[in-house]
Amino acid sequence: MAFKIGEVEMENQVVLAPMAGVCNPPFRKLVKEMGAGLVCAEMVSDKAIVHGNEKTRLKLGILPEEHPVSLQLVGCDIESMVKAAELVMQQEFKPDIIDINMGCPATKIHKNGSGAALARDPEVAGRIIEAVVKTVDRPVTVKFRKGWDEQNINAVQVAKAAEQAGAKAVAVHGRTARQLYTGRADWDIIRQVKEAVSIPVIGNGDVTTPQLAQEMLQSTGCDAVMIGRGAHGNPWIFKQVAHFLETGKEIEPPSAEERIRVCLRHMDLLIEHKGEFIAVKEMRKHAAWYIKGLYNSAELRNLINEQATRDGMRKTLLDYLDFLTQKNVAV
Repeated sequence: MAFKIGEVEMENQVVLAPMAGVCNPPFRKLVKEMGAGLVCAEMVSDKAIVHGNEKTRLKLGILPEEHPVSLQLVGCDIESMVKAAELVMQQEFKPDIIDINMGCPATKIHKNGSGAALARDPEVAGRIIEAVVKTVDRPVTVKFRKGWDEQNINAVQVAKAAEQAGAKAVAVHGRTARQLYTGRADWDIIRQVKEAVSIPVIGNGDVTTPQLAQEMLQSTGCDAVMIGRGAHGNPWIFKQVAHFLETGKEIEPPSAEERIRVCLRHMDLLIEHKGEFIAVKEMRKHAAWYIKGLYNSAELRNLINEQATRDGMRKTLLDYLDFLTQKNVAV
Protein backbone atom coordinates (compact mmCIF):
# COMPACT_ATOMS: atom_id res chain seq x y z
CA MET A 1 0.00 0.00 0.00
CA ALA A 2 1.35 3.42 -0.95
CA PHE A 3 1.86 6.21 1.56
CA LYS A 4 2.88 9.86 1.32
CA ILE A 5 5.21 12.24 3.14
CA GLY A 6 4.07 15.69 2.16
CA GLU A 7 3.71 15.50 -1.61
CA VAL A 8 6.25 12.68 -1.94
CA GLU A 9 4.52 9.39 -2.67
CA MET A 10 6.05 5.99 -1.96
CA GLU A 11 4.94 2.80 -3.72
CA ASN A 12 4.79 0.86 -0.47
CA GLN A 13 5.28 1.08 3.29
CA VAL A 14 8.81 -0.32 3.43
CA VAL A 15 11.69 2.09 4.15
CA LEU A 16 15.46 1.61 4.28
CA ALA A 17 16.88 3.08 7.51
CA PRO A 18 19.75 5.60 7.25
CA MET A 19 22.68 3.47 8.45
CA ALA A 20 26.16 5.00 8.71
CA GLY A 21 28.75 3.19 6.61
CA VAL A 22 26.09 1.16 4.81
CA CYS A 23 23.54 3.33 3.01
CA ASN A 24 25.68 4.74 0.23
CA PRO A 25 24.34 5.13 -3.33
CA PRO A 26 25.33 1.60 -4.50
CA PHE A 27 23.49 -0.09 -1.64
CA ARG A 28 20.51 2.23 -1.96
CA LYS A 29 20.34 1.42 -5.69
CA LEU A 30 20.23 -2.32 -4.91
CA VAL A 31 17.60 -1.84 -2.22
CA LYS A 32 15.47 0.30 -4.52
CA GLU A 33 15.63 -2.40 -7.20
CA MET A 34 14.53 -4.88 -4.54
CA GLY A 35 11.35 -2.93 -3.87
CA ALA A 36 11.94 -0.40 -1.08
CA GLY A 37 9.34 2.38 -1.16
CA LEU A 38 11.83 4.91 0.22
CA VAL A 39 15.59 4.77 0.68
CA CYS A 40 17.42 6.91 3.25
CA ALA A 41 21.01 8.01 2.90
CA GLU A 42 23.48 7.69 5.77
CA MET A 43 23.66 10.74 8.00
CA VAL A 44 25.93 13.62 7.05
CA SER A 45 27.27 16.26 9.41
CA ASP A 46 26.04 19.80 8.88
CA LYS A 47 29.51 21.15 9.69
CA ALA A 48 31.18 18.80 7.20
CA ILE A 49 28.81 19.98 4.45
CA VAL A 50 29.38 23.64 5.27
CA HIS A 51 33.18 23.18 5.30
CA GLY A 52 33.19 21.25 2.01
CA ASN A 53 34.61 18.00 3.38
CA GLU A 54 35.54 15.68 0.48
CA LYS A 55 34.34 12.45 2.13
CA THR A 56 31.04 14.15 2.88
CA ARG A 57 30.68 15.19 -0.76
CA LEU A 58 30.64 11.49 -1.71
CA LYS A 59 27.89 10.85 0.84
CA LEU A 60 25.73 13.55 -0.74
CA GLY A 61 25.68 11.83 -4.12
CA ILE A 62 22.29 10.62 -5.34
CA LEU A 63 21.69 8.36 -8.35
CA PRO A 64 18.72 9.18 -10.60
CA GLU A 65 17.21 5.71 -10.11
CA GLU A 66 17.10 6.01 -6.31
CA HIS A 67 14.12 8.33 -6.02
CA PRO A 68 12.33 8.84 -3.80
CA VAL A 69 15.32 9.29 -1.48
CA SER A 70 15.77 10.98 1.89
CA LEU A 71 19.01 12.68 2.94
CA GLN A 72 19.73 12.85 6.66
CA LEU A 73 21.46 15.78 8.35
CA VAL A 74 22.92 15.69 11.85
CA GLY A 75 23.83 18.74 13.92
CA CYS A 76 22.64 20.93 16.75
CA ASP A 77 23.35 24.49 15.61
CA ILE A 78 20.50 26.29 13.83
CA GLU A 79 22.70 28.43 11.60
CA SER A 80 24.87 25.51 10.52
CA MET A 81 21.90 23.20 9.91
CA VAL A 82 20.18 25.83 7.78
CA LYS A 83 23.33 26.47 5.74
CA ALA A 84 23.86 22.73 5.23
CA ALA A 85 20.27 22.32 4.07
CA GLU A 86 20.71 25.19 1.61
CA LEU A 87 23.88 23.64 0.18
CA VAL A 88 22.24 20.24 -0.21
CA MET A 89 19.45 21.84 -2.20
CA GLN A 90 21.99 23.37 -4.59
CA GLN A 91 23.16 19.93 -5.75
CA GLU A 92 22.48 18.69 -9.26
CA PHE A 93 20.50 15.74 -7.88
CA LYS A 94 18.40 16.87 -4.94
CA PRO A 95 16.87 14.60 -2.30
CA ASP A 96 13.09 14.29 -2.16
CA ILE A 97 13.09 14.56 1.64
CA ILE A 98 15.38 16.10 4.25
CA ASP A 99 15.57 14.12 7.48
CA ILE A 100 17.00 15.41 10.75
CA ASN A 101 18.84 12.88 12.88
CA MET A 102 17.84 13.09 16.53
CA GLY A 103 18.43 9.44 17.31
CA CYS A 104 22.08 8.53 16.76
CA PRO A 105 23.42 7.11 20.06
CA ALA A 106 27.12 7.17 19.12
CA THR A 107 29.22 9.06 21.65
CA LYS A 108 31.10 11.03 18.99
CA ILE A 109 27.73 12.35 17.76
CA HIS A 110 25.84 13.05 20.98
CA LYS A 111 28.76 14.42 22.99
CA ASN A 112 28.39 17.79 21.24
CA GLY A 113 24.61 17.87 21.59
CA SER A 114 23.71 16.29 18.24
CA GLY A 115 21.86 13.06 17.46
CA ALA A 116 20.06 11.50 20.41
CA ALA A 117 21.25 14.29 22.71
CA LEU A 118 19.29 16.88 20.72
CA ALA A 119 16.03 15.02 21.36
CA ARG A 120 16.53 15.47 25.11
CA ASP A 121 15.28 19.05 24.67
CA PRO A 122 12.16 19.05 22.44
CA GLU A 123 11.94 22.85 22.53
CA VAL A 124 15.44 23.35 21.09
CA ALA A 125 14.85 20.48 18.65
CA GLY A 126 11.66 22.17 17.51
CA ARG A 127 13.46 25.41 16.71
CA ILE A 128 16.00 23.59 14.53
CA ILE A 129 13.27 21.67 12.71
CA GLU A 130 11.30 24.86 12.09
CA ALA A 131 14.36 26.66 10.71
CA VAL A 132 15.14 23.83 8.28
CA VAL A 133 11.47 23.59 7.23
CA LYS A 134 11.53 27.28 6.31
CA THR A 135 14.77 26.82 4.33
CA VAL A 136 13.95 23.95 1.98
CA ASP A 137 11.17 23.28 -0.51
CA ARG A 138 11.09 19.59 0.36
CA PRO A 139 9.30 17.76 3.18
CA VAL A 140 11.32 17.63 6.42
CA THR A 141 11.16 14.55 8.62
CA VAL A 142 12.75 13.68 11.96
CA LYS A 143 14.12 10.38 13.28
CA PHE A 144 14.47 9.87 17.02
CA ARG A 145 14.42 7.23 19.72
CA LYS A 146 12.12 6.25 22.56
CA GLY A 147 14.12 8.54 24.85
CA TRP A 148 17.54 8.98 26.39
CA ASP A 149 17.16 6.16 28.94
CA GLU A 150 14.33 4.40 30.74
CA GLN A 151 14.06 7.29 33.21
CA ASN A 152 13.80 9.83 30.40
CA ILE A 153 11.23 8.65 27.85
CA ASN A 154 10.08 11.59 25.72
CA ALA A 155 9.32 10.29 22.21
CA VAL A 156 5.75 11.61 22.34
CA GLN A 157 6.90 15.11 23.32
CA VAL A 158 9.55 15.11 20.57
CA ALA A 159 6.99 13.96 18.01
CA LYS A 160 4.57 16.72 19.01
CA ALA A 161 7.33 19.34 18.84
CA ALA A 162 8.35 18.06 15.39
CA GLU A 163 4.78 18.23 14.10
CA GLN A 164 4.28 21.73 15.49
CA ALA A 165 7.55 22.84 13.86
CA GLY A 166 6.36 21.70 10.45
CA ALA A 167 7.81 18.21 10.08
CA LYS A 168 5.82 16.09 7.61
CA ALA A 169 6.61 12.72 9.22
CA VAL A 170 8.58 11.16 12.08
CA ALA A 171 10.45 7.86 12.41
CA VAL A 172 10.60 6.32 15.88
CA HIS A 173 13.16 3.73 16.97
CA GLY A 174 11.75 1.79 19.91
CA ARG A 175 14.99 1.79 21.91
CA THR A 176 16.55 4.42 24.14
CA ALA A 177 19.89 6.00 23.32
CA ARG A 178 21.46 4.17 26.28
CA GLN A 179 20.28 0.83 24.91
CA LEU A 180 22.16 1.38 21.67
CA TYR A 181 21.03 -1.68 19.67
CA THR A 182 20.66 -4.16 22.54
CA GLY A 183 17.52 -5.65 24.02
CA ARG A 184 14.14 -5.58 22.33
CA ALA A 185 12.63 -2.54 20.69
CA ASP A 186 9.55 -1.17 22.45
CA TRP A 187 6.84 -1.01 19.80
CA ASP A 188 4.31 0.39 22.24
CA ILE A 189 6.10 3.75 22.22
CA ILE A 190 5.56 3.81 18.45
CA ARG A 191 1.85 3.29 19.06
CA GLN A 192 1.83 6.13 21.59
CA VAL A 193 3.51 8.48 19.11
CA LYS A 194 1.06 7.49 16.36
CA GLU A 195 -1.86 8.29 18.65
CA ALA A 196 -0.35 11.66 19.61
CA VAL A 197 0.28 13.19 16.16
CA SER A 198 -1.55 13.48 12.85
CA ILE A 199 1.50 13.26 10.56
CA PRO A 200 2.77 9.88 9.25
CA VAL A 201 4.76 7.77 11.73
CA ILE A 202 7.38 5.27 10.59
CA GLY A 203 8.17 2.47 13.03
CA ASN A 204 11.76 1.27 13.46
CA GLY A 205 13.30 -1.55 15.47
CA ASP A 206 13.49 -5.35 15.16
CA VAL A 207 11.74 -5.68 11.79
CA THR A 208 13.65 -8.60 10.30
CA THR A 209 10.90 -10.62 8.58
CA PRO A 210 7.73 -9.92 6.59
CA GLN A 211 5.65 -11.25 9.46
CA LEU A 212 7.25 -8.86 11.96
CA ALA A 213 6.66 -5.96 9.57
CA GLN A 214 2.97 -6.80 9.43
CA GLU A 215 2.84 -7.23 13.21
CA MET A 216 4.40 -3.78 13.76
CA LEU A 217 1.93 -2.12 11.41
CA GLN A 218 -1.02 -3.83 13.05
CA SER A 219 0.04 -3.41 16.68
CA THR A 220 1.18 0.22 16.49
CA GLY A 221 -0.96 1.68 13.72
CA CYS A 222 2.17 3.21 12.19
CA ASP A 223 2.12 4.17 8.52
CA ALA A 224 5.31 2.42 7.40
CA VAL A 225 8.11 0.21 8.70
CA MET A 226 11.79 1.11 8.60
CA ILE A 227 14.34 -1.69 8.19
CA GLY A 228 17.95 -1.26 9.27
CA ARG A 229 20.12 -4.16 10.40
CA GLY A 230 17.66 -6.63 8.86
CA ALA A 231 18.91 -5.40 5.48
CA HIS A 232 22.59 -6.19 6.13
CA GLY A 233 23.57 -8.48 3.27
CA ASN A 234 19.85 -8.91 2.64
CA PRO A 235 18.44 -6.38 0.17
CA TRP A 236 15.77 -8.98 -0.70
CA ILE A 237 13.95 -8.22 2.56
CA PHE A 238 12.28 -5.18 0.99
CA LYS A 239 10.78 -7.23 -1.82
CA GLN A 240 9.76 -9.93 0.65
CA VAL A 241 8.06 -7.51 3.04
CA ALA A 242 6.29 -5.49 0.34
CA HIS A 243 4.97 -8.67 -1.30
CA PHE A 244 3.81 -10.15 2.00
CA LEU A 245 2.02 -6.97 3.04
CA GLU A 246 0.24 -6.82 -0.31
CA THR A 247 -0.62 -10.50 -0.81
CA GLY A 248 -0.12 -12.30 2.49
CA LYS A 249 2.21 -14.69 0.69
CA GLU A 250 5.92 -15.30 1.20
CA ILE A 251 8.63 -15.15 -1.47
CA GLU A 252 11.23 -17.90 -1.55
CA PRO A 253 14.51 -16.76 0.07
CA PRO A 254 17.45 -16.21 -2.31
CA SER A 255 19.66 -19.17 -3.12
CA ALA A 256 23.34 -19.22 -2.22
CA GLU A 257 24.13 -18.53 -5.87
CA GLU A 258 21.86 -15.47 -5.98
CA ARG A 259 23.36 -14.17 -2.75
CA ILE A 260 26.87 -14.43 -4.20
CA ARG A 261 25.85 -12.89 -7.54
CA VAL A 262 24.20 -9.88 -5.89
CA CYS A 263 27.15 -9.50 -3.53
CA LEU A 264 29.50 -9.33 -6.53
CA ARG A 265 27.27 -6.76 -8.23
CA HIS A 266 27.21 -4.75 -5.00
CA MET A 267 31.02 -4.78 -5.03
CA ASP A 268 31.18 -3.60 -8.65
CA LEU A 269 28.77 -0.73 -7.93
CA LEU A 270 30.80 0.24 -4.87
CA ILE A 271 34.05 0.20 -6.86
CA GLU A 272 32.45 2.55 -9.40
CA HIS A 273 31.52 4.85 -6.54
CA LYS A 274 34.62 4.77 -4.32
CA GLY A 275 37.43 3.11 -6.25
CA GLU A 276 38.75 -0.43 -5.86
CA PHE A 277 40.98 -0.01 -2.81
CA ILE A 278 38.34 1.52 -0.52
CA ALA A 279 35.42 -0.42 -1.98
CA VAL A 280 36.94 -3.89 -1.53
CA LYS A 281 37.86 -3.11 2.08
CA GLU A 282 34.28 -2.00 2.73
CA MET A 283 32.89 -5.07 0.94
CA ARG A 284 34.52 -7.40 3.47
CA LYS A 285 31.77 -6.66 6.01
CA HIS A 286 29.04 -6.71 3.36
CA ALA A 287 30.25 -10.02 1.92
CA ALA A 288 30.32 -11.53 5.41
CA TRP A 289 26.67 -10.47 5.82
CA TYR A 290 25.68 -11.89 2.42
CA ILE A 291 27.08 -15.35 3.19
CA LYS A 292 25.91 -15.54 6.82
CA GLY A 293 24.28 -18.87 7.55
CA LEU A 294 25.56 -20.60 4.42
CA TYR A 295 27.46 -23.87 4.56
CA ASN A 296 31.00 -23.43 5.93
CA SER A 297 30.51 -19.63 6.01
CA ALA A 298 32.89 -19.09 8.95
CA GLU A 299 35.86 -20.35 6.95
CA LEU A 300 34.75 -18.34 3.92
CA ARG A 301 34.52 -15.21 6.05
CA ASN A 302 38.18 -15.62 7.02
CA LEU A 303 39.14 -15.78 3.34
CA ILE A 304 36.97 -12.74 2.54
CA ASN A 305 38.78 -10.68 5.17
CA GLU A 306 42.11 -11.36 3.43
CA GLN A 307 41.00 -9.92 0.07
CA ALA A 308 42.21 -6.52 -1.12
CA THR A 309 41.32 -6.58 -4.83
CA ARG A 310 38.20 -6.99 -6.92
CA ASP A 311 39.65 -10.06 -8.65
CA GLY A 312 40.62 -11.63 -5.34
CA MET A 313 37.17 -11.12 -3.81
CA ARG A 314 35.44 -12.32 -6.96
CA LYS A 315 37.55 -15.48 -7.17
CA THR A 316 37.04 -16.24 -3.48
CA LEU A 317 33.26 -16.06 -3.77
CA LEU A 318 33.00 -17.92 -7.08
CA ASP A 319 35.36 -20.64 -5.82
CA TYR A 320 32.99 -21.02 -2.88
CA LEU A 321 30.09 -21.61 -5.27
CA ASP A 322 32.12 -24.31 -7.03
CA PHE A 323 32.88 -25.82 -3.62
CA LEU A 324 29.15 -26.01 -2.82
CA THR A 325 28.49 -27.71 -6.15
CA GLN A 326 31.22 -30.30 -5.53
CA LYS A 327 29.84 -30.94 -2.05
CA ASN A 328 26.39 -31.31 -3.62
CA VAL A 329 25.04 -28.56 -1.37
CA ALA A 330 21.99 -26.77 -2.76
CA VAL A 331 22.91 -23.46 -4.38
